[in-house]
Amino acid sequence: MSGHVFVDETKARDYLLVAVAIESADLKAARSTIRLLTMPGQARLHMHRESDSRRRKILTEISKLPIEATIFRAVGADRPRQREADRRKACLKELVNGAIRDARTSICLEHDDSMIQVDRSVLIAVTKTHSADNALQYRHDRAASEPLLALPDAIAWAWARGGEWRPRCDDMVTKVIDT
Repeated sequence: MSGHVFVDETKARDYLLVAVAIESADLKAARSTIRLLTMPGQARLHMHRESDSRRRKILTEISKLPIEATIFRAVGADRPRQREADRRKACLKELVNGAIRDARTSICLEHDDSMIQVDRSVLIAVTKTHSADNALQYRHDRAASEPLLALPDAIAWAWARGGEWRPRCDDMVTKVIDT
């Protein structure tokens, strides 16, 4: 699947970087779905702030979208001293390697001021390694500006939460990669 990748993280339990791939032709319809799920007055969908009934509805609706999610997991228990930035770097390297291999055209990461420099250094280094610095575009954006960042947010939340929630995203998750 070529196309675009939207990325968010969760730090609950393990460090998870969730990447959702979607084809260019499906972007408009997917954004429309997310906007319809966003309540009046909400700047964005954010699973942490939703009620359980809304979470169920959101996961049901996004499961109908033509997306593929990959979870990059940096397990913390076996590396208690590894810093969050190092975990993110390891996951991001795997993400970029896969994006280049799968001929993705762009990566949109949720904006996090504390991680922009780390992300840029990894993105530049990995794309140069593959001589793909012009083939893969990337940007940092805020979820209020890019509705499709709600997709990895929802999947990351459900996966990390476990219980009844993880099965609701199982069909969307095509790979789990440990770093």
